[in-house]
Amino acid sequence: MKIALRVLLGYFLIVALAALLLGNVFVQQVKPGVRQAMEDTLADTANVLAELASDDLLAGRIADGRFAARVRAMARRDLDARIWGEAKRHASYRIEVTDAHGIVVFDSAGKEVGRDNSRWNDVHRTLRGQYGARSTRDDPDDEASTVMYVAAPIFDAEGKIAGVLTVSKPNRSIQPFIERSQDTILRWGWVLLGSALLVGMLAAWWLSRQLAALRRYADAVALGERASLPDAAGEFADLGRALESMRRQLEGKQYVERYVHALTHELKSPLAAIRGAAELLEGPLPEADRARFIASIDAQSRRMAGMVDRLLELAALEHRQRIETPEPVASETLAREALDDASPRALAQRVELRLHAEGAVPPLHGDPFLLRQLLGNLLDNAIDFSSPGGAVELCIARSGDHLRIEVMDRGPGVPAFALERAFERFYSLPRPDGGARSSGLGLNFVAEIAKLHGGDVRLGNRDGGGAIATVLLPLRDA
Repeated sequence: MKIALRVLLGYFLIVALAALLLGNVFVQQVKPGVRQAMEDTLADTANVLAELASDDLLAGRIADGRFAARVRAMARRDLDARIWGEAKRHASYRIEVTDAHGIVVFDSAGKEVGRDNSRWNDVHRTLRGQYGARSTRDDPDDEASTVMYVAAPIFDAEGKIAGVLTVSKPNRSIQPFIERSQDTILRWGWVLLGSALLVGMLAAWWLSRQLAALRRYADAVALGERASLPDAAGEFADLGRALESMRRQLEGKQYVERYVHALTHELKSPLAAIRGAAELLEGPLPEADRARFIASIDAQSRRMAGMVDRLLELAALEHRQRIETPEPVASETLAREALDDASPRALAQRVELRLHAEGAVPPLHGDPFLLRQLLGNLLDNAIDFSSPGGAVELCIARSGDHLRIEVMDRGPGVPAFALERAFERFYSLPRPDGGARSSGLGLNFVAEIAKLHGGDVRLGNRDGGGAIATVLLPLRDA
């Protein structure tokens, strides 16, 4: 499992548990909270009504006095109210008055007059000077039928309890408000959970993106590819800088070891030829042989100098991560300049150079000097493998979002076994007509330049004989 997914799952699990616990606490507390508020209101109401009913109870006219008439009038009143979206047309209070013995002497519903309520908690506790309240089901089988009763004492002139007034209200009347509050809590709980999931996904995506960029960079370095340190933040930036520092130190050691080994190996052949020619020149020789050996020493020394120069150029190129200041380069002008540079060599080997530009050729963006060297190396290689009287063709054309450059000759072509190794450093094929091998750095140099410009180079054989080198370089306007 990827670390980003682990972080996301862990984060979401913590948030989900927290949301579940908080949501459960809030939902469970809504009902008792609302009922507590209702009980507080019923207690105030009961005490106010107890004071208003005291005169009629003490005078013995509680059943048909002014208090009873006002209570019955309240029951007929049309409230026509809308409370938090819920319609309310009639009062849901029920008022009962019992005497000092707990016998009901007034019932606003007219159902329980004469009933002994002295054993009910509201009446029983109030008659003993305590706070009396209860919650009882109207239907024993229906949990939603509970009614809350809150009582208040009615005092006589001497301060003794002469009766009890009980105000009751069905809990069903406040159930819509409870459900509304619970639904609101649950709805916002889901919103919170969804927002937390979104934040977690964004954090996991950012973490995964940072790690993936560093992983791609490390993989590219491991494969020996050219790679730039990705942009990162915080600890990831520190990790990236540490990787970059490690890469530079390792590459520096490997680079020196690789080039010393390669240079030593490649210099053995020309050094052996020079040493052999020098030894022969120490003795008496015909003038023709002496001239030939001197020419061999000169050629081999030039080969060594060229090899060292090319290695230095390649070393500088490999250490460049990007083109720092790319410039617009006219493609057709670049091609003509490369042909002009190769003309003396082509003329010496009696090879014709041809340029084909298909349609409007867009400009490139890169290093003009390196791009000119790229074409020059390809042309030199094609001239070396061309037969006298042959032709080397340079074709440039747009191919989608790339510029396609093709250098073609009509020489012997590339053997199948050499196609995959042609771009290896120091790998070279013998030239036609017994010509000496090259340093094997030319095509490798071409590949490095193409890679530095974000392009690619391929080598193959043409139909009818000869080789074709194809370079694809990205266009800026693509």
